[in-house]
Amino acid sequence: MSGSHTRARFRRADGLPGAVGVTLLGALLPGVGYAWSGRRLGYALLLATLGVLILLASLTRGAGSLLDLAFDPGRLRAVATIVGVSLVVWVFVVVTTYLMVRPTRMGPWRTGAGAAFVFLLCLAVTLPVGLAMRAALAQAGLVSEVFAPKISATVPKDVTKADPWGGRDRVSVLVIGGDAGPGRTGVRTDTVILLSIDTHTGKAVMFSLPRNMMYAQFPESSPLHDVFPDGFTGAGDPASWMLNAVYGQVPALYPHILGKSDNEGADALKQAVEGSLGTPVDYYALVELKGFRNVVDAMGGVTVNINEPVAIGGSIDHNDPPDDYLEPGPDQHLDGFHALWFARGRWGSDDYERMLRQRCMVNALVDEADPIHLLTHYTKLAQAGREIVETDIPRELMPAFVDLGMKVKEHRLKSLAFVSSDEFFSGDPDYSWMHETVDRALTHQRKRAGRRNDPGRAVAADDVCGYHPVG
Repeated sequence: MSGSHTRARFRRADGLPGAVGVTLLGALLPGVGYAWSGRRLGYALLLATLGVLILLASLTRGAGSLLDLAFDPGRLRAVATIVGVSLVVWVFVVVTTYLMVRPTRMGPWRTGAGAAFVFLLCLAVTLPVGLAMRAALAQAGLVSEVFAPKISATVPKDVTKADPWGGRDRVSVLVIGGDAGPGRTGVRTDTVILLSIDTHTGKAVMFSLPRNMMYAQFPESSPLHDVFPDGFTGAGDPASWMLNAVYGQVPALYPHILGKSDNEGADALKQAVEGSLGTPVDYYALVELKGFRNVVDAMGGVTVNINEPVAIGGSIDHNDPPDDYLEPGPDQHLDGFHALWFARGRWGSDDYERMLRQRCMVNALVDEADPIHLLTHYTKLAQAGREIVETDIPRELMPAFVDLGMKVKEHRLKSLAFVSSDEFFSGDPDYSWMHETVDRALTHQRKRAGRRNDPGRAVAADDVCGYHPVG
């Protein structure tokens, strides 16, 4: 008697289509299927669903925007945890809803079709939600490690989240390629590129400096100018006084000269570039070149034009020949290993040629960094980024930098490289001329057409990445 009363109290669908419909409705609004079947627990589930949605909305709204959320690891982990627990509960509710409302008697094919529907429904939701959770946790780890609070002696002091540029018309980031390796003490910054961006339009200019540049200047306001009034130089091996030695030499010789800092070498190099180019350097991003290989692989490779053979391996210092070469050709798609050698191969090339290839590699990475590509490779990219990137850009400013980066992609990136010429010699640079060249580039002034190909001018490197085979 009580058994028949129980059966009458709880509803079941008349057929498979009805059971599928109620289950689908219960998936969209967890608890509805329970309530339809006559179970009071359904109303509690509806209230719980509403509570979770309100909680997630408050976490997102409290972050201000999705970009703010993306650079708040605490909120990201909280959202991922809530979504993960909710997903497990949701799957349980969907499965049990179907079991509660399906007809008690169905043929084998209907039973199989119903089970397949529930399985595919759960899979269709679990896979994308699981991938999103994984990406959120990867992003939280990336932000926690790369953008952990750092003490810097050279970052702008007058910026806030509300005014990320401090009223400036330009913001600059020094991209440093750290090339540690066998036989080297510490990190040699063999890639030095300053990216200066108009904060209003996103128009950007890239300046490439040779690693072997001597007598690097420091701003007159810097304590390093008092120590090196004639530029970065001293007794002993000249290689110890090239631009790529500033990062290691200054902290070793004059620790804490610029004040408290978690990376004194980066602060010193920022000031060396600022004094040498005559334009402010706000932030730095240090990329370890060997780990750079992982980033390229995570992106699925990059595409560049190769105009002449580029050595793979080999040592100029020990006169060891290369193991192989990257062959010339247009639109060469390179994996991480070959992209690294494209950027750093030295055998048969001078520092200027390598510097220009590095500029082309930066351009190739920017070209690959479209939103869809980044999303599909994001977890691997985040893991690679955690291993090789260091920066003094404050975490709270990153949403503004991402917005600015989208503007940068809307314009052609202008590039200048200081290479050997009548007016530039890395062994004894004319820094007054360099200041004038930089100023012209940043104020968008042009030389007269008759001087367009003047060898004394810094190379306008906008077209060096095209396919122009040598010989």
